[in-house]
Amino acid sequence: MNPDDAGEDRASRLRVLAHPIRLRMLSLLTGATLSAMELSRELDISQALASYHLRQLHAAGVIELAEVRSRNGGQERRFAYRPALPGPHEGPPPATDELALLAEAFAVELRRRSQQAEAGAGRLGVDAELWVDPADWAAAVDAIRAASVTLHDRAQPPRTAGTVRVSVSALLFPMTSPAARP
Repeated sequence: MNPDDAGEDRASRLRVLAHPIRLRMLSLLTGATLSAMELSRELDISQALASYHLRQLHAAGVIELAEVRSRNGGQERRFAYRPALPGPHEGPPPATDELALLAEAFAVELRRRSQQAEAGAGRLGVDAELWVDPADWAAAVDAIRAASVTLHDRAQPPRTAGTVRVSVSALLFPMTSPAARP
């Protein structure tokens, strides 16, 4: 694949992800295969809107068609999300405007989720702009990636008995260094 094509493919995927409904769909599709009808009920949106967003995610290669079932004389398509969390040097980095779109979608989703936080439950909130050794940065990114992979691998279908609904978001990136002050 041409490196420019890989960069455009990644940019296209980021643009598709930069939508709050699609982020919520990905969360639900991590632990279960679901249809547009099931997603519409879970997200309280129309089936047509759920189908539209599923088509966008599938066309961008973000989700996969897991199975097709016969249902009421028709075909029910069920999708799954199995995130590949690339290493820090796999593929070209997203452009600044693409990263900003994704950050805004994360912010919208975090506002929605924070209103549903369980009262009195333990929380971890982290926000930092730091200067660290590159080796420490790489180790931290690897640790957060590993934790994310574990959570995604162990996710269960929505409302599974004995599970707890949680919110996890992380957007890590190195920043440009400002010019030295005189």
